[in-house]
Amino acid sequence: MKNQKNQALFLVFFLSMALVFSQNKEQPKISKLFRTDDVLKLRLNYSNKDVKKKTNDSTYLKTELFYFSQKDNDWKSLTTRIRARGNFRLEHCYFAPLKMRIKKDERKGTVFKGNKKLKVVLPCMKEKEANDNIIKEYMAYQLYQHVSPYHFKTRLFEAELLEQKSGKEKAHQVKGFFIEDLDGVVERFECNEQKRTVHPLQQDGLCSTRNAFFQFMIGNTDFSTGYQHNEKLIFVNKTNVPVPYDFDMSGLVNASYSRVSVVGNDELPIEHVSERLYRGFKRDRIVFETVRKEFLDKKEEILATVDSLKPLFESKNSFEKAKLYLLDYFKILANDHKFNEQIVAVARTK
Repeated sequence: MKNQKNQALFLVFFLSMALVFSQNKEQPKISKLFRTDDVLKLRLNYSNKDVKKKTNDSTYLKTELFYFSQKDNDWKSLTTRIRARGNFRLEHCYFAPLKMRIKKDERKGTVFKGNKKLKVVLPCMKEKEANDNIIKEYMAYQLYQHVSPYHFKTRLFEAELLEQKSGKEKAHQVKGFFIEDLDGVVERFECNEQKRTVHPLQQDGLCSTRNAFFQFMIGNTDFSTGYQHNEKLIFVNKTNVPVPYDFDMSGLVNASYSRVSVVGNDELPIEHVSERLYRGFKRDRIVFETVRKEFLDKKEEILATVDSLKPLFESKNSFEKAKLYLLDYFKILANDHKFNEQIVAVARTK
């Protein structure tokens, strides 16, 4: 019996690895904007107040986006349209996160070619660690690339935001990043967006569990694969696969404005976002062990990505806390008792 179980475990692991390696090949449809990790330099000029008060899902403000072209060693510009997005940050943050649209004739011949729509992530508050919070959230996106081939591409930037306020111009130096639109993911994998509600237990078991382990790794409970809250679903290879985004409420980022989320009226038994809580569903033990091994095998490459972002932090202490937070996750995975207690035993049934 034990031998049969080991054979089954090996088979699941082999198949999952074959799937990952076959889909991690270089994808030819990645747009130019996301083919490099070089930090883009930008300038944006708009009224933060107008973005918050005068835009919605269908109403945009026109503005000029300036970007520095390394190829030409000069500043270039294009007309773009922006609007505020999100709910919580729109209400509580100084800088609203943005949705950007660029017309085809404007983006043609630029680094933005192929990107009709983009999400723009900016610092929430004007505070000491605002830019470091951006780097930590960007880090989460980078780490998910080690977890799943199905992820959003991102591109970090340093921007001068020229805010029009009370007839005056105020300059803010901020870090931020672009997130590709879901259309980019869909095109890259020649799949479809799944718009209907699909329970996590009806999604691909390994992909859904990898996502749940990742969310536990970064200490994020502000998501729901069932309700597609901070998650998108794609239908690929005849199965549903989650693609997560928006990690600013995670324990990894640990932002000053963060709060424990309530998703689907579920009151969670934690008081602070830095407390980890596994939100995945119960699976066959073989699935848990397979994903556990995947993460432990990727520990060094995940930490190498973390270390590569260290120069971008303004505070050494902020970086060290983020790295220690992730190291604690791997200690949980490596310890049978902690793994069973904090993941397997608390996995959801509904």
